[in-house]
Amino acid sequence: MNTKNMHELDMDLVQMTMDMMKYAIERVSEKEPAIGYPKNEETLRQEIGNTITEQGIGGENAFKIFREKMLPTTVSANNPRHLAYIPAAPTRASILFDLVVSAISVHGAFWINASGGIYAENEAMRWLVKLSGLPQPAFGTFTGGGTTANLSALITARETWRNQKDPERNQRGLILAAHGAHASITNMAMAVDADIAYIEDNRDDKLDGSSLQKKIDHLSPADRKRLFAVVATAGTTNAGIIDELESIAEVCAQEKVWLHIDAAYGGGALAVPEIRPLFKGIERADSITIDPHKWLFAPYDCGAILYKNPAQAKKIHAQHGGYLDLVYKDQTGFNPSEYQISLSRRLRGLPFWFSLAMHGTKKYEEAIRQGLHLATLAADHIRNMEHVELVREPSLSCVVYRRKGWDKEDYIRWTLKNQKEGYAVVTPTQWTKNGKAETITRFCFINPRTKEDDIIGILNSMK
Repeated sequence: MNTKNMHELDMDLVQMTMDMMKYAIERVSEKEPAIGYPKNEETLRQEIGNTITEQGIGGENAFKIFREKMLPTTVSANNPRHLAYIPAAPTRASILFDLVVSAISVHGAFWINASGGIYAENEAMRWLVKLSGLPQPAFGTFTGGGTTANLSALITARETWRNQKDPERNQRGLILAAHGAHASITNMAMAVDADIAYIEDNRDDKLDGSSLQKKIDHLSPADRKRLFAVVATAGTTNAGIIDELESIAEVCAQEKVWLHIDAAYGGGALAVPEIRPLFKGIERADSITIDPHKWLFAPYDCGAILYKNPAQAKKIHAQHGGYLDLVYKDQTGFNPSEYQISLSRRLRGLPFWFSLAMHGTKKYEEAIRQGLHLATLAADHIRNMEHVELVREPSLSCVVYRRKGWDKEDYIRWTLKNQKEGYAVVTPTQWTKNGKAETITRFCFINPRTKEDDIIGILNSMK
């Protein structure tokens, strides 16, 4: 390549960089990003064609195709009327700093490579540990999401159980969980080669210590020996339900079983002092999952795993190899790779740290409290409307309700209509009570920019 061609390439890169940065700033500044609507692969193939070629299609062209053809078929989870699943509402500060994290190209697995970045992550982690109430020397690290965090915790639990030198503990293990546990728990059981048994919720749709003890008492002697972990939930995905953590922790302590609490969604509410009593007992867990990319306003993907005794996790997850000798000879700092399953990792916690450092924890408390307030407002409006009714009282920022007289197909048509019109994303879900499954719908309020008028408009769209 001659000097002229190199100069032209440099100028193209400069122009492309400016265009992308301009677009990123515009997108971050949007208070109400457009809600996209998916297209099938065949349609996209016809509209877009092949983008990977021998000679390349050029950066400007590729970015134009992405912006004009691909992006409209994706869904913006931070739209204030995106109230399905567990949405996300990352702060502008965290999104912008996520660009910085990508730009600096730092491998965040080891202190020797990323000491300053890991120090910043650990500042944010100390706040999470403080919120949880876990006693010293509790600590943790950031992961690629709640699934990775749950898997890291359950591997630690299983190997800790096996390492107690009982020959029978080399067999397939057993996990107990409530029916309301996140779907990933079933996948995690498969990943750690364990069986999982579910426990019926009590009349308040919660797992409690009494139900757990009854389940354990009815296990066969062989299964009791296989039991190595109990998974409780602090904020179910479907309805925001918090299990009775204190009584569960009491049973786990008596039975000498690892207690893992999945607070991926609900853990953010620990920042609100008046809500903290709902989580009583969480400080007795052996491990806790919290996802900052859910209710702590970090960008995807940022999860966190906290351990009561980090040394147990380090013993299990530390990896060894000739190329890692220097890493482990340097004992001056914290290596995130030693506390979860991933060796390669970006500094996932940095955007969260930057936003916390910029705004302060009080702002976080206020933003989370707004989600709680929106749930209360929504429940009040549902009570006062003839065509809808609550399925249960709100829990955290989740409100589950039904449109009277609708079946599954009605909900699906309504969901697709609202999304296709670019108005809202609110999806149907399944609710099971006394063995009977029903299609209903739900709100989950994460975004503090959601307005009361948004709630009223969505409810009225069901008439």
